[in-house]
Amino acid sequence: QVQLLESGGGLVQAGGSLRLSCVASGGTPFNMGWFRRPPGKEREYVVGISRGGGSIYYSDSVKGRFTISRDADNTISLEMKKLEPEDTAVYYCTAATRFYSTASQVNAYDAWGQGTQVTVSS
Repeated sequence: QVQLLESGGGLVQAGGSLRLSCVASGGTPFNMGWFRRPPGKEREYVVGISRGGGSIYYSDSVKGRFTISRDADNTISLEMKKLEPEDTAVYYCTAATRFYSTASQVNAYDAWGQGTQVTVSS
């Protein structure tokens, strides 16, 4: 059973940067990525990346500001730049553990971390 652990959240001013990391244990996932849950809202897709890093799909809201990397088979990171108050959310690492899929096929993601809080002040 794959377990995921996120780190790197915090409080930053608008326009600032943060780097999130996620480490998987108990197996090597297929795709990995990030979702987020803004306060009072539903979880939403942010970005996904394939095992080899060759397939990446960003949501429109973060494209051009966030960069995901597959740093190792079991590790991803998310460089977040030009953060906006709208980026405030709990960020969840996710992984597809059962089968291969494209990074954008959100239903494939079936493992979840506990989340790390990102707060962007205006």
